Amino acid sequence: PFLVWHPTVYAEMLADKLQKHHCSAFLLNTGWTGGSYTNGGSRIKLEYTRKMIDAIHDGTLKAMVDANELVSTPIFGLRIPKSLPGIPSEVLDPANGWADQEAYLQQLERLAGLFNKNFQEYASKCPPEVAAAGPSLPVENSTDGQRTEKPHSIVTNPGTKRNFKSTTVKDEL
Repeated sequence: PFLVWHPTVYAEMLADKLQKHHCSAFLLNTGWTGGSYTNGGSRIKLEYTRKMIDAIHDGTLKAMVDANELVSTPIFGLRIPKSLPGIPSEVLDPANGWADQEAYLQQLERLAGLFNKNFQEYASKCPPEVAAAGPSLPVENSTDGQRTEKPHSIVTNPGTKRNFKSTTVKDEL
């Protein structure tokens, strides 16, 4: 295989580089928005992807992070800009792009379930704070039938020291 070490080794390498060089990392959705291929979704226009990249390069996005001009998505807890010049809100915030909000939440929960299931393979070598940063599926409150989501317990930034190594992974290096 191309990646021979446990994924936590690569996570630590990335965290070390981010900290050492005082840089930020951003996750961009360059795929589908507004639904799936079969129910009204569309590819994000290259024009919008370019504007997101420009906002990273010119410091606009970093300034928004520093000023906390962000909103958090449900379940995954991703922090997204409230707005960026020239980019519609339905592109920035996936929830705004779906006409059927119930279908959006169902897909979000489905994706989180798949993510959590896949993560089980790696969980034993991850520190608890890394595992806690994953998606939080809603749980039904048995007393009132309401669904609540546990809060995400980790916020990352380049100034935070992270230790992803377990003793067994450290020995592999």
